[in-house]
Amino acid sequence: MAKFILMSKLNRYRYCGSAVLIVAIAGILSSLANAGDRPKFPPANFANAPRANVALGQLLFYDKILSGNRNIACATCHHPKFGTSDGVSLALGEGATGLGTARRVDPEAVPEQRVGRNAPALFNLGAAEFTSLFHDGRLERDAGGAGGLRTPLAAEMAEKFNNVLSAQAMFPVLSGDEMAGQYSENDVSKAVRKGLLAQTGGAWDIIALRVDEIPEYRRAFDGAIGKRPVKFTDIANMIADFIAFEWRADQSPFDRYLAGGTLSVDAAKGLDLFYGKAGCATCHAGRFQTDHGFHAIAMPQIGPGKSARFEGHNRDIGRMRVTGDPSDIYRFRTPSLRNITATAPYGHDGAYATLEAVLRHHLDPVNALYSYDRTQAVLPALSGAQDWAILEDANEMARIAQANELAPIGLEDHEIKALLTFLQALTDDVSLVGRMGVPNTVPSGLPVSD
Repeated sequence: MAKFILMSKLNRYRYCGSAVLIVAIAGILSSLANAGDRPKFPPANFANAPRANVALGQLLFYDKILSGNRNIACATCHHPKFGTSDGVSLALGEGATGLGTARRVDPEAVPEQRVGRNAPALFNLGAAEFTSLFHDGRLERDAGGAGGLRTPLAAEMAEKFNNVLSAQAMFPVLSGDEMAGQYSENDVSKAVRKGLLAQTGGAWDIIALRVDEIPEYRRAFDGAIGKRPVKFTDIANMIADFIAFEWRADQSPFDRYLAGGTLSVDAAKGLDLFYGKAGCATCHAGRFQTDHGFHAIAMPQIGPGKSARFEGHNRDIGRMRVTGDPSDIYRFRTPSLRNITATAPYGHDGAYATLEAVLRHHLDPVNALYSYDRTQAVLPALSGAQDWAILEDANEMARIAQANELAPIGLEDHEIKALLTFLQALTDDVSLVGRMGVPNTVPSGLPVSD
């Protein structure tokens, strides 16, 4: 049995380079140690923040005061109604109103483009195992970096953060498409346009001062940090404490199984496939079903891609944009599969609307790329959007296909069904709802989207 599992997994990587093959072998051998037995993982490492900090972070997470135009909160794109994402392939941020799949363009301030990547789920990001964030891993824990981090902002991120999760909150508020607003329409976007970020009077300072001037927030921060002025770093740390508490997902049927319980017959069949013939655990490894690595799997590219404003293309080269290494082209971070049944659409750009569709993509990525059904994309209407530019570019499609790391694998329909049943067993119902929920009001007095 172990020999069969080893050969079936290695077969998936027969077209890969030696470096990828070595990584694959290491993952395979690790999983084989538990073949025919329960998977065994080290305990998860979650920090426990003071409850007052968590409560403060909850209010900040749902408060639109953090956005340039005071019209978008963190929760706008990461809402519990949509599995801590937003239910669409690519979000409409600044220039739109509404929540999730009901979000629509504001005719008085039409967005320039969609947000280029799918809003990732937030489950378990407070665990110490998550040392890099974003689809391309551009924010990473790095002892040699400024403030213990490696980020595109370099020295601007030198202030002390509790962890990479808190540092992550520093980025969306600077994005014109997400929270800052476009160009010169408010004080935050003006500062961003001038490159004023961490300086006195810069974008983060402007937002922090807004919060500091609200009496209810000021009183809460007095208890958390003392009487000194609030910095955006403090805001980010509180938000991270809330996310870590609210969306810790470690009480699923799979967790109970790891502790000695049982799974349903179909889920157990799916588990055997996941850790055996299907080879899923080669990349979706560990307690949270991610190796925290980056892989190219010929995912269809839709939407504006990831480019600077002056670049006239819709490409998204993934990890290569961070490392500059050509071998990283089209590689994206392996997502955790916790609560995966609630976090559609799937892929770095949300190309697939259903879990079954993205699972089948993994069975034959190149063929799935070329036969992609555009109706899978969940895209709110945006006039002039070039959503299919890459799908209609034969050269770019060929490059995406050539970078693919996964060889085809054959599974029967009943095996697909079993895998889907196992993935359902990764659902923690408490974390889906959230431990604190959506507040009725926030200290700024701005409306709360629920």
